[in-house]
Amino acid sequence: MKKLTYLVPLMLLLAMVSFSQNTWTAEKIMQYKNIVDTNISPDGKYIAYVVRAPIMDGEKSEYNSQIWMAAADGSFNLQYTRGQKSSTAPRFSPDGKQIAFLSNRTGDKNQVFVMRIMGGEPEQITDTKSGVSSFKWSPDGARIGYLMQNPDTPEEEKMKKEKTDVILVDKNYKYDHLYTVSVSADKSGKRITRQLTSGSYHVNGFDWSPDGSTIAFSFAPNPKINDAGLESDISTVPSDSGKISSLVKRPGVDSSPVYSPDGKWIAFESSGGKPEWVGLSDVYKVPSSGGNLIELPKTPNRSADIVAWAQDGSYLFISEDYKTSQILLALPSSADVKLPKGDYMAYSDSKLPIISTLKGTSSAFSISKSGNKMSYAFEDTDTPKEVYTAGLKGENSKKISNSNADFNPPALGKTELISWKSKDGLPVEGLLTYPVNYEKGKKYPIVLQVHGGPAGVFSQTYTGAPGIYMTQYFAQKGFIVLRPNPRGSTGYGKEFRYANVRDWGFGDYQDLMTGVDHVLAMGIADSNKQFVMGWSYGGYMTSWVVTQTDRFKAASMGAGLPNLVSMITTTDIPDYIVAHAGGKEFWEEYEEYEKHSAIYQIKNAKTPTQVIHGANDLRVPFTQGQEFYNALKRKGVDTEMIVYPRTPHGPTEPKLLMDVTPRIMTWFEKYLD
Repeated sequence: MKKLTYLVPLMLLLAMVSFSQNTWTAEKIMQYKNIVDTNISPDGKYIAYVVRAPIMDGEKSEYNSQIWMAAADGSFNLQYTRGQKSSTAPRFSPDGKQIAFLSNRTGDKNQVFVMRIMGGEPEQITDTKSGVSSFKWSPDGARIGYLMQNPDTPEEEKMKKEKTDVILVDKNYKYDHLYTVSVSADKSGKRITRQLTSGSYHVNGFDWSPDGSTIAFSFAPNPKINDAGLESDISTVPSDSGKISSLVKRPGVDSSPVYSPDGKWIAFESSGGKPEWVGLSDVYKVPSSGGNLIELPKTPNRSADIVAWAQDGSYLFISEDYKTSQILLALPSSADVKLPKGDYMAYSDSKLPIISTLKGTSSAFSISKSGNKMSYAFEDTDTPKEVYTAGLKGENSKKISNSNADFNPPALGKTELISWKSKDGLPVEGLLTYPVNYEKGKKYPIVLQVHGGPAGVFSQTYTGAPGIYMTQYFAQKGFIVLRPNPRGSTGYGKEFRYANVRDWGFGDYQDLMTGVDHVLAMGIADSNKQFVMGWSYGGYMTSWVVTQTDRFKAASMGAGLPNLVSMITTTDIPDYIVAHAGGKEFWEEYEEYEKHSAIYQIKNAKTPTQVIHGANDLRVPFTQGQEFYNALKRKGVDTEMIVYPRTPHGPTEPKLLMDVTPRIMTWFEKYLD
């Protein structure tokens, strides 16, 4: 008994020490809460925003999103919606007295609800069979326009019940169409609903004219991501129903129409009159009554996302990637417009004023109609994402949310921006994260992480946030993490983004290898302990790397595509792959596709390679991972394959997401010595 008496305090002490340890584990990282949307009231006094958190209790593995409301002056910050069902997309009414939002609280489909900004019981405005995908208030606040997928016909419902609902591929599409509904109900409790569009096309965006009489909308031939990425046009329709008038009709993508404040112009995003599958989005405008298209100045990355018009119509607010930041730009609406005077935070190469800072990443922008304020979410590599307000020139920035107050982050591994020159002299940037408790003079294992896309980008986002690859988890385990932005990445302009067309596995490979060599030359990484991993295009590059070199001790290929020939005829974005291959089909240039496919270089593979894939992946079909795994196995290269059930092109369930990084680490640690 005496020995047990001494043992109990010792056990308690060990438990207390263990409890007090605050380290980067997958479980810890999954406690992080993400802000996914902001909306500022017309007068700039209030901000609604959405906080997304994982729910992993018992059998649950899902995300729950709820709306919060804060005062711009910081006087209050309160949770606005609650419950087991999510509420998203808050949008203030034009008079600022109400908020509309989407929620599936009354069923399994999203409906529009309206609630007073000071709280109360939300009122359901729509009751649709197939759910609402997006919505916008009319300028007078009397109606809400929304997009809804065609519901099943009685015959289709009957076929589903009788299990005779055969799928006819590329036929019988479910199109999204445009509807309006009155916000106020009549005496019988009914609301007037009108369907404004119908037919064999898919509406993908819309905007009300300032007087509410007309709605401009963009539409694609069908809902398939491949076809919508090649063609989209713009038309208008009276908001009380009537004849549809074509406004912009030409090859390529013209989408996301936005009326100017005076209603005379419609700005839109465009690929410039031809399909641009590699990725191109410039800004044009057209008279709202129809006429000649006018191209506005090109943005630095030519990947413009229209946020809003300035209230006086002199310029547009544009969001896009700029190197390792996401920014807000001021884009003049015509050649003779002079931008407002004042000091902006930075200037791009094209001399367009950058309103937000380059020291981090800003997103989810919302511009007030008359309050001269904006709301947005901001984060950097060391700072969790929160909601901020600022003036329309970026001045007087102020944090108003505290969503991660309870997160209590452990000590971070430092992250810095580095640059180097590739083998052909091309300048390349990347983010380098040091191990937690890094000791100068010591050399550490290094893991090369390759992003997807290829037009993805590693930005200055919080390194303690969850993801497929949890940066601080690797840093906690004593790894250096290098995240390069090789040619083909977005954020560095069109020429850089197009630089790997017809060159996958060559110039981009050199960008990656010279980046690792640069870190080795810094004297902080162990050349005998190099590892590589990547997802999607990053998985492609991982498969390519292990067939070109044996310098890496181990690799992890996530959702990789080692065979471009079979990829073309199985993916849901075949034209994207063909565009990067130079525009010709594989039967026209079979040797070209073979030249860039790792599976045809498999005889060179020696590196132990883990293969990870989602069972329901349509973007990079499951067979791509299976093909590489079986080839490695038959060749005698050490391998294992992990398949995540119910998973498309990346984990959507938090428990499965939490599993990925530790599983990769276990694989890497097997080959550390």
